[in-house]
Amino acid sequence: MSLLNVKDLSVILSTSEGPARAVRNLNFHLNRGETLGIVGESGCGKSMAALALMGLLPEQSETVGEIKFDGQNLLEKSDADMCQIRGNRLAMIFQEPMTSLNPVHTVGHQIMEPLRLHRNMSDNDARSETLRLLDRVGIPNPKELVDNYPHQLSGGQRQRVMIAIALSCQPDILIADEPTTALDVTIQDQILELIQTLVREEGMSLILISHDLGVISENTDNILVMYGGSAVETGQTAQIFDELIHPYTQGLFAAMPKLGRARGGRLVTIPGTVPDLISLPSGCTFTDRCPLATDICRNTPPPAVEVKANHFAACHHIDEARNRKTEELFS
Repeated sequence: MSLLNVKDLSVILSTSEGPARAVRNLNFHLNRGETLGIVGESGCGKSMAALALMGLLPEQSETVGEIKFDGQNLLEKSDADMCQIRGNRLAMIFQEPMTSLNPVHTVGHQIMEPLRLHRNMSDNDARSETLRLLDRVGIPNPKELVDNYPHQLSGGQRQRVMIAIALSCQPDILIADEPTTALDVTIQDQILELIQTLVREEGMSLILISHDLGVISENTDNILVMYGGSAVETGQTAQIFDELIHPYTQGLFAAMPKLGRARGGRLVTIPGTVPDLISLPSGCTFTDRCPLATDICRNTPPPAVEVKANHFAACHHIDEARNRKTEELFS
């Protein structure tokens, strides 16, 4: 049985302009020790799906469907029950550590908190474990930095502190939401290598959220491509990179800078913008930006079709899309 099984998950946010369908009928599963990459443009629902898993959605949001973690539906849990699971068995590295860390508490205090709450450690034991965790995530001189406040650390150090907090209780699943945002390339590589090493050594499952396809290709077993709040293509990472099916997935890959391209040439772009979640089209959400769109796309939501073993795409024109060269589709 899968460690995590998400079935028909939908998240509706309450806004001043009306309900916004941030996540729509999302389905995926995650086995122990597996890594899953969730990709898509900003506003496609990646982070909202992660917050739904953690039970951290905004107030007055509505969540329907199932999130079965180790056989139990998290959507049926009370707040008290979720407090026992969150940070303990499910942990998350948030997108921006400067806004996620509490500025009025030292980093040591913030790492010690879950150790005291979930592992019932004494203050002395929690401090010793905190120093070990800081050293484990590559913080130099942890004894000197443990009593510093977040603003006294560099961006890379703050991200390592976030990782230490997430790993403090040895969770079953680690969710990393854009863990390298605003970091320079060298620090990005160090952080990603650190996450992969820790996940492998601790036997955790990993959900890595990113818009960077290079990061996803090197760090995940499977991919879930999201657009307009729903999954448009899912499958093994190598499988999807070898054979792009959905036009949106093709557009994402075509927009990647490539070695050997002539200087001064224009990058391929997907025309248009992501749809407004308050007034999504009745058919395929990618209709207004897709060069293959027809009337059926505008009026009927496409079902997810298994194009190869465990490789699914939700498109009415799968055969035509797979027979077109990616860059031709958006040239």
